[in-house]
Amino acid sequence: MDLVLSIADDYLLDKVWARLVPHTNPLFESSFSLSTSANLSSISLPSESAWPRDYVPRQILSLSVITLIGIHLLYFIFAGLSYQFIFNHDMMRHPRFLKNQVKQEIQSSLRAFPAITLMTLPWFQAEVMGYSRLYDNVGDYGWAYLFLSIPFFLVFTDYGIYWVHRLLHHPIIYKTFHKPHHKWIIPTPFASHAFHPVDGYLQSVPYHLFIFLFPLHRWLYLGLFVFVNFWSIFIHDSDMITGHALEKVINGPAHHTLHHLYFTVNYGQYFTWADRMGGSYRQPESHLDPLLEVKKHQ
Repeated sequence: MDLVLSIADDYLLDKVWARLVPHTNPLFESSFSLSTSANLSSISLPSESAWPRDYVPRQILSLSVITLIGIHLLYFIFAGLSYQFIFNHDMMRHPRFLKNQVKQEIQSSLRAFPAITLMTLPWFQAEVMGYSRLYDNVGDYGWAYLFLSIPFFLVFTDYGIYWVHRLLHHPIIYKTFHKPHHKWIIPTPFASHAFHPVDGYLQSVPYHLFIFLFPLHRWLYLGLFVFVNFWSIFIHDSDMITGHALEKVINGPAHHTLHHLYFTVNYGQYFTWADRMGGSYRQPESHLDPLLEVKKHQ
């Protein structure tokens, strides 16, 4: 997020903050008070803000706005495209598809975004203040590490999310924090972020934790962060296409569809190995396709 904040400051926020909290210039004020007959339209606004880039309140407010705008854009662009071009709209005739479900999914997501942003801000702020292990120069760790850090990040976060997700299914926690997400038995892509804010935040912790434990290139982290949000949307399209070559390795839409149907299987995010080790794996099979229920009621 420090990379995004820096770019935003360069192209927009420096000007915005200069207008919102202008730098006080005594000479400017004196000149203004003595020239009461001056043409006000000829006086330009100060070009600097009294709140410099490293001022923490400015950083927090900037990060809040950037995060909220970013998650809304990612959600509506990716979920909208997935809903339009990938999601099988026949699934909306499934007997367990709720009335006005898409509207409810979107409303649930929009309610969750501000609280998730608030809980995530300490991670972003620590990153901006230089406490993470993000780096800029590929030469610091070499090209081999750069490429190997991609599967390393995915495996680390997948395993972390597996256990967070499984913990959220514990009866003591489930009813309050995770059950709202399982309201969507037949989810659409808009259900990807439709959960209790604490649920959404906890499942994001492994993504933030990784860069404080292990080095990762800044641009690569930004790309992976966008990808994981896309993947979360992609696996919520109720797809049950089976029989592809990587089906027993990749935890795709079919696996996650089974999770929403049966609740206690396929907790993983990208891969199936954690579910296999944890005894919670269920193989997608064509006879489990919820579309069969739709066809039966036609």
